[in-house]
Amino acid sequence: MAERVVRIYTDGACKGNPGPGGWGALLVFGEREKELFGGEAHTTNNRMELTAVIRALESLTRACLAEVHTDSQYVKNGIETWIHAWKRNGWKTADKKPVKNAELWRELDELAARHDIRWHWVKGHNGHPENERADALANRGVEVVLRVERATPS
Repeated sequence: MAERVVRIYTDGACKGNPGPGGWGALLVFGEREKELFGGEAHTTNNRMELTAVIRALESLTRACLAEVHTDSQYVKNGIETWIHAWKRNGWKTADKKPVKNAELWRELDELAARHDIRWHWVKGHNGHPENERADALANRGVEVVLRVERATPS
């Protein structure tokens, strides 16, 4: 039986850093596709990049081989390399400072452990069709946040 392979393309966006942000994910399984997006009113681009991967992995209903494509070196290097030292050092960086976004890194680490994941970096805004779709989804997340902010009385 062939292994279940899900290709995941993620992106985060932020209007200001910090500022209103959005995340987007495109999941492709065979001929099926699923789009996910959302946002937060006050966040950072790195948080949105992490959230995109977390929400994509959360949406998987069973363990599988996942090929995660991100244009964030922060996400790719963090999950493949830096996280091992952070965990050994009690979630402190090499210079003994708390790891930024540690709660998201912990969540991503837990979700990633449920699957066999291959991490891929793609250059952002470079015409990669699925990355462009993930970027558009992340920007939809920002727009939802901005619409809510505009509609909310001060």
